[in-house]
Amino acid sequence: MTSKRSAGILAPVFALRHDHDFGIGDTRALRELMDWAAEHGMGFVQLLPINETGPDNSPYNAISSVALDPVLLEISLYTLPELTPADIAAAKTGEDFSGDLVNFPAARRVKTKLLQLAFSRFGKNKTRAKAFATFCKAEAAWLKDYAIFRTLIDKHGHEMWDHWPADARASVDPEGPEATYHAWVQWIAFTQWRELRTYGTKIGVRLMGDIPIGVNYYSADVFANPHLFNLGWSGGAPPEKIFKDDLFVQKWGQNWGIPLYRWDVMEQDDFAWWRQRIAKLTDVFHIFRIDHVLGFYRIYGFPWRPQRNAEFLPLTEDEAKVRTGGHLPHFIEHDDDTPEHCAANRAAGDKYLRMIQAAAQGAEVVGEDLGAVPDYVRPHLLERGIPGFKVPQWEVTPDDKAISGLTYDECSFTTYATHDHPPMAAIWDGCRHNMHHAPEHEDRMKAGRELRLLAEFASIPPTSDYPPYNDTIKWQLMRGLLASASRYAAIMITDLFSMTDRFNVPGVVSDANWRTRFPYSTQQMREKAELNAEAVKFRDLAKETRRA
Repeated sequence: MTSKRSAGILAPVFALRHDHDFGIGDTRALRELMDWAAEHGMGFVQLLPINETGPDNSPYNAISSVALDPVLLEISLYTLPELTPADIAAAKTGEDFSGDLVNFPAARRVKTKLLQLAFSRFGKNKTRAKAFATFCKAEAAWLKDYAIFRTLIDKHGHEMWDHWPADARASVDPEGPEATYHAWVQWIAFTQWRELRTYGTKIGVRLMGDIPIGVNYYSADVFANPHLFNLGWSGGAPPEKIFKDDLFVQKWGQNWGIPLYRWDVMEQDDFAWWRQRIAKLTDVFHIFRIDHVLGFYRIYGFPWRPQRNAEFLPLTEDEAKVRTGGHLPHFIEHDDDTPEHCAANRAAGDKYLRMIQAAAQGAEVVGEDLGAVPDYVRPHLLERGIPGFKVPQWEVTPDDKAISGLTYDECSFTTYATHDHPPMAAIWDGCRHNMHHAPEHEDRMKAGRELRLLAEFASIPPTSDYPPYNDTIKWQLMRGLLASASRYAAIMITDLFSMTDRFNVPGVVSDANWRTRFPYSTQQMREKAELNAEAVKFRDLAKETRRA
């Protein structure tokens, strides 16, 4: 167990900094963070998905299941020798990258300008030209379709392929300069990320990726292979009363808009699309987390796209059926309403996860199994050797006591929060506030219960009124997490410095979602005495709990 036991830190790439960035984190900032992590007893750095995103910049709404996001690339004389210092300075002129939030339009605008300039000068170096040609040949199975799709986005100004002319694909020359440029950018991207993976192996810091269960309706994958997807249904999650400000979610559920898979069609070629997706993921990651692994067993489906949610909000079920041909949202393939259906869902999950593990070829798979989890899922993940999640304040005994982390399954991943949750400081003080000031009695009781469970887990003495978050509470919570029996224990980078900033607020359309920048560069984390002291404390605790 001790050989696998490790501590890690979650840090979205876009949130990182270095002295010469373009207002957004990039592969250079991540490399610097990996060095810092190695110095402080961390065995892995956990990231969000890094595939190319759509207009909303959400890493969970990418326009390709394989292509990497150009906005996360390091643009420098080292990575793009075709450029000059004057080129970079000129491209940055007039742009402001000093804000606390990522300025995605500016970052994309400047990086695209420099990538296009470098591409226009590419080809004089025969060694680089040969490497690019080799990449194109090796990646042709997905790269050609992606390059055509990206060229059409540039041509039409949007990614909504169902609004393009019927002959759109035929209008693109796959060997032309536009498509070749997009293929070239992916060569640059995979080169940088593969180098990072190799470097991580060298210094003992593994990169942990993230793969969403679904793909964007408006993606290169759906555009090129519509036969693999059931485009009449959208994946999501069942109704949830906790979203008090979202009447649609309370009534119908979360409609994510991802098309459902036609698993029977995918099986005909031995799940080649999935195997390709996993193979490209493990090109750049040592470990990967499957977001909403429950979707391999069954997924909640909507017989309409999210654009029609407002239309269905006021309808009764009977009225909704009239507009959908008799269909209502439900779990697909089956609700977990009978033993037979549970067995069928479990068998489906077993088939698909075995395929995923085989495609991973040794890279470790972690399953995000949070939410309403059927009874058969967690035992099955253990059977497959796939670590599931342990969020301490949600792991309780039948008599509502916090389960000791010392009794957690070794095959598990423990953390207080994911990117969709507040950091530890905000969780603690938020519960304290709601316990006393929430308008609804039920909410006050829930907040008090969560605070009690956190305290029980971390061996914080019980009291009728817990103090505000402080250094003592912070390190008791850290100790409880790292001392657990779980193979992996992770904190968010914001947790280490008692910050309250969030990376995403689910169910809320916010200008700050997916744009939060960490306020310090890695160099500042070393130089500022108060920041370095916290990192040293973490390193010492990781050593003490046999995770360093």
